[in-house]
Amino acid sequence: MVVLLSAWACAGSPAADDSLRRIKEAGVLRWGADVQGGAPYIYEDPDHPEKLRGFEVDLAEALASELGVKAEFVQNDWSALVPSLERGTFDIAMNGLEVTPARTGVVLFTRPYYVFASRLMARRDDPSVVADLDSLKGKRVGTLTNSYTADQLLAKGIEPVYYEGTDEPYQDLVAGRIDAVFHDDIIAGIYGEPRPQLRVVGDFADGFYSIATPKTDHSLRDAVDAALEKIIQSGKLEEILRKENIWNDRQIGLIAWSDADQRRLLGEPVVSTLRWSHMIAFVQAAGVTLVLSILAMAIAIPLGLGLAVCRLYGNAVVSRVAEAYVELYRGTPVLLQLYVLYYGLADVIKLDAFTAAIIGLGMNYAAYEAEVYRAGIQAVPKGQMEAALSLGMSTPLALRRVVLPQGFRLALPSVTNDFIALLKDSSLVSVITVVELTKRMTITAVDVRSWAIPGLMCALLYFVMSYPLSLFARRLEARLARS
Repeated sequence: MVVLLSAWACAGSPAADDSLRRIKEAGVLRWGADVQGGAPYIYEDPDHPEKLRGFEVDLAEALASELGVKAEFVQNDWSALVPSLERGTFDIAMNGLEVTPARTGVVLFTRPYYVFASRLMARRDDPSVVADLDSLKGKRVGTLTNSYTADQLLAKGIEPVYYEGTDEPYQDLVAGRIDAVFHDDIIAGIYGEPRPQLRVVGDFADGFYSIATPKTDHSLRDAVDAALEKIIQSGKLEEILRKENIWNDRQIGLIAWSDADQRRLLGEPVVSTLRWSHMIAFVQAAGVTLVLSILAMAIAIPLGLGLAVCRLYGNAVVSRVAEAYVELYRGTPVLLQLYVLYYGLADVIKLDAFTAAIIGLGMNYAAYEAEVYRAGIQAVPKGQMEAALSLGMSTPLALRRVVLPQGFRLALPSVTNDFIALLKDSSLVSVITVVELTKRMTITAVDVRSWAIPGLMCALLYFVMSYPLSLFARRLEARLARS
């Protein structure tokens, strides 16, 4: 099967370096970006939500015009832009994509179209002294996953707190969940500086945004590079940047950008392989996943059982409230619930990321557990309750001694299966900065520039954690079926 699929892929995939010809024939230049990046890169027009705005939207249209085609936007998660570009989801990637040693070995970069500074921000009322990068050791510093700023922190021996969005780290900094934010100045100026609780510590090393093309498409890279050169020299780029109020003196250097500058920017691609430290990080992340899942299930089981009892034996009000809880949590995505709990309620209750992840998953799975227990309780013959009541037991006592033990025994296999599902759903908590197993896999994949081996390691660890539970569930079902 693998051989046949490989042969089909080779036969069906376009030959290397023919993207430019295909783009010309189709009349469309597909560019990948993530709307979640927000202003000033790419964002929805407040007056016309169906339209996109941003300096990269205008730049993509200008590039397409120079190439004699139309620009077509393709939505893609920012952290997966490079892998999606490699597999041909779009022709070019342009979304504040920073030139880093890890990326120069897997894609081709054009000349830069924007120069940014890495800006450090901290709280105004923070008693600790945050003066430079060296003062951040031992502190929690927010930054963007797989970014140039993250690389600078790691080079200084500082473990960053990874975020997917641009506004979230500054929210956490205000809430006191992290000690500082190290981000591009273009982002800090929009999302960080307007907050009166925060202060700018300073700007550090400059970085560059460039357009990425697949590694084999030299002709496409050269054509886009030439088009970008015309846009810069004609003053069109300055006009685009001024439109979003992000033009500054650093951009003047782009006008005289030379081949020597480009060689210095790209440098020598860093060859990174899977190291022992990666293995340790994977095992640690698997431990985080397992502990998180166990604690979340410890919330889901008793809460779900209570909800089931309330629905079946509570008065009208209590039963309706329990039913509303179950339907609300089953009817909304767990991802949304995590966002609301961690970010939406930050002004009311300030939870750290790990605690919020446990509570969020626990409350979500409690709704599903409630239905499992309700089915188990209803499977107990009604005569059991009637017999208990006829012996003089109260309803709570009859539930505790007669009905619930039997109902729980019937529901136990389904509970075990739900725990296995929870183990895998824990990967969603990475959106609130928890580095669990799947998040560690994505970070490592970018570091070693390969998704196959980290992906296999991640799958293996999930399997090692879940398979014993699957065997336990099967044996338990068989034993209960005999009894």
